[in-house]
Amino acid sequence: MNDFLLRLNRDFSALAGNRVHQVGYQSWTPDNLCVNSYHNEIQYYTTRWDALCPYIDVNEEMLESAPKPFVVYALPPDSHYGVPINDRYGLVHAGAADFWNDPRRQRKFKDLDKLFRQFSVTEEVVSGSSLTADDVFAMGGQHFADFGIHDDEVAGFIDYVRDLDVLVIRVNAPDGTLVLTDVSILLPRYEQVYGSFCQWNRAYKNRSPGIYACLLASRWAAQNGYPFYNLGPVDEYAYKSLFVTHYEPIYALVLTDLEHPLVLDPTSPLHIDFCPEDLNQIYRNHALEPLQQRRFG
Repeated sequence: MNDFLLRLNRDFSALAGNRVHQVGYQSWTPDNLCVNSYHNEIQYYTTRWDALCPYIDVNEEMLESAPKPFVVYALPPDSHYGVPINDRYGLVHAGAADFWNDPRRQRKFKDLDKLFRQFSVTEEVVSGSSLTADDVFAMGGQHFADFGIHDDEVAGFIDYVRDLDVLVIRVNAPDGTLVLTDVSILLPRYEQVYGSFCQWNRAYKNRSPGIYACLLASRWAAQNGYPFYNLGPVDEYAYKSLFVTHYEPIYALVLTDLEHPLVLDPTSPLHIDFCPEDLNQIYRNHALEPLQQRRFG
């Protein structure tokens, strides 16, 4: 009888551990929450929404269950969690006339339109709930391979957009060759079109298809009532400066043992992205008690 009760308790514990949790646009279980990341062969953990999604929500339940070191990038700007890091989002105020009337932009945009004059552009808004893994890999599989985006992060994207719409822009050459596929998440709550990923044909590199995709997405945002197009993190992408009208801080958090090799390596993301005093700082207001001290200390 005691053995039976022990087995029953183990079964219930397993079911509880695999219960689907929900926060923000995200759903997760302890088994699929994290993606293995590495720096100099040192393992740490990021979320499955990290690569392709903006504004990742967290709660204490998630933070308590995650393995460490655990890094969450791009928390919502209106969240109580996270601290500003050494990177930022570049926003395009596509709804402002000043953006389009700037002489330098007008000249550059005219040149881009001329380069793609004979090309065809299609714009499609699809329900995120209709997208399958096959759909997403068809639109960005080469991009994911080139940039080391894990299959679990693609699954995270599919999860994130279940209740959102997705903008898909395609450009084809006159002979029908697909030149680029640009995928953005529509975020009415933040009045934004968020640029998730863009896959483009390297044979057309001299036409700057990535920059042209930014122009097309900015135009779509302006024409469809979205004041802002979010270019994502921009500090490592100089070409995006043509579009940026202002910057938004990126908030993040990390939970870690302070003696972990990732902390001790001065070249790690923890040193590049975070100030030393922000390690294990959970809340945006530093006056609040850090969860790490209260729960994990």
